[in-house]
Amino acid sequence: MAVINCPGCSKKISDKAKSCNHCNLDLSELDSDKLASLNRVSLINKTQRLMNYSFIAMLFFCGGFLFMFWDNVIPGSWQHSAAMVSAIIGFVMYIIIRAMLLLTKRKAR
Repeated sequence: MAVINCPGCSKKISDKAKSCNHCNLDLSELDSDKLASLNRVSLINKTQRLMNYSFIAMLFFCGGFLFMFWDNVIPGSWQHSAAMVSAIIGFVMYIIIRAMLLLTKRKAR
């Protein structure tokens, strides 16, 4: 008896199981078309999640950048430091998430 990942929810299940205990996916009726469809849906969901994270990172970057120049923040103050940290974190997060998105899409081919 081996432990495999469920094609529906990716949680660990027995390879002898007739259905997944977590998502109730019926494994006995699973053929190659349904498996390909589940993999495609999983890839779309992962891509969408990464796009959402990318948008949040862009909001951090733009929010910090705009706060720094919109409100005439004095350099050296805590507002300036917070705006710089927000902009830097947002930029780094955006670059990392976009690289993850690129690798995810490239792996799908």
